[in-house]
Amino acid sequence: MTAGPDILSAPPEGRHLPVMLAEVVAALGPRPGEIHVDGTFGAGGYTRAILAAGADVIAIDRDETAIAAGEPLVQAAGGRLRLVNGRFGALDEHLADLGVPAVDGVVLDIGVSSMQLDQADRGFSFRNDGPLDMRMGREGPSAADVVNTLDERDLARIFWVLGEEKRSNALARAIVADRETEPFVRTRQLAGLAERVVGWGKRRHDEIHPATRAFQALRIFVNGELDELAAALAAAESVLKPGGRLVVVSFHSLEDRIVKRFFAERSRETSGGSRHAPETTVPPPTFRLIGKGVLQAGEAEIAGNPRARSAKLRAGIRTEAAARGIDVADLDVPTVADLPKPTGASC
Repeated sequence: MTAGPDILSAPPEGRHLPVMLAEVVAALGPRPGEIHVDGTFGAGGYTRAILAAGADVIAIDRDETAIAAGEPLVQAAGGRLRLVNGRFGALDEHLADLGVPAVDGVVLDIGVSSMQLDQADRGFSFRNDGPLDMRMGREGPSAADVVNTLDERDLARIFWVLGEEKRSNALARAIVADRETEPFVRTRQLAGLAERVVGWGKRRHDEIHPATRAFQALRIFVNGELDELAAALAAAESVLKPGGRLVVVSFHSLEDRIVKRFFAERSRETSGGSRHAPETTVPPPTFRLIGKGVLQAGEAEIAGNPRARSAKLRAGIRTEAAARGIDVADLDVPTVADLPKPTGASC
């Protein structure tokens, strides 16, 4: 049964636009009778499009508020949508719990959603003052716990490795100095410090906000996002049927590097030997690439949705080869796993 207009309509907020929607649907190719996984449900943009194409959807989100907001869509879908509150890195476990052994497609939209950014009380945005939280699932240490308890060296490493912040040492040093007087509990406190330490540069109107990379690094660290992405790629490989499709949209260079390496390694048929190092046997490829490498949003979409400017889409079709599991070292996943864990509750 084809989805009705209530499913095709935009979310009530209207402004939560799914990035590269047309390209995602084209790469995923949903059809009636199929089951697809939307690993990052958010406001349900991709899910709506998949339902409209006639396929069933299992949608996952670790944010319980997103799951709650999706209940009207569950009712409108007439049994063709199931929502799961959990991590997309464990999508294989979620499917097993639902009694679904294999699926026809998996789509992942990596990173924080515009819905979360717009909610000041979630603490993701430096533009809206709120508690310095950043936890997608509201469990574990918050961003405030991180900046108020980790030492200068560890903070600098987080900002450098996960945020690629050139002023990481100076930023960490300033945080440690300022928190002696007053702990960081609000997003504007940290954003103001970044403005002071990192600075705007010579052409303020051309540059990103000075707090952008620090907030990005803290969010990735607090939520373990890079390890979660690696786990999700392996899980998707294990649950996709032969001919099933994996589509990933990422917004950050570290995320895209992981996705790029995964597809390159999983689609490789030879070792690419040279006269100095002859070819060696490699496992059968588990994916065939869709298209030539990466797709990016068009100018028209970027003009209407600035979040799309950094989006990169990569996709592949599952072969009949056995899933291999994953070694995060092969994907060049930056790790801060050996950093001490923050303690206490600061917000």
